[in-house]
Amino acid sequence: MITVQMTIDEDLVKEVDQMSKQLHTNRSAFTRKALRMALTRLRIEQLEQKHRKGYQKTPPAADEFSAWETEQAWGDE
Repeated sequence: MITVQMTIDEDLVKEVDQMSKQLHTNRSAFTRKALRMALTRLRIEQLEQKHRKGYQKTPPAADEFSAWETEQAWGDE
């Protein structure tokens, strides 16, 4: 690990410290986890956007998914 110096608003630091205390962890561990979660969320958003653009560029055929209709389970049966 490396040490990183950051500038963060005081109110945010207070919230992080309070939450870290509740979770029985420290500021660094909390921040590492939060950054990992944020990066994961951003990667998912990027993949979803790429997926949407692909379907906008090449929309599915009208019957492309009809073969799977009998496989759907909606839980209302």
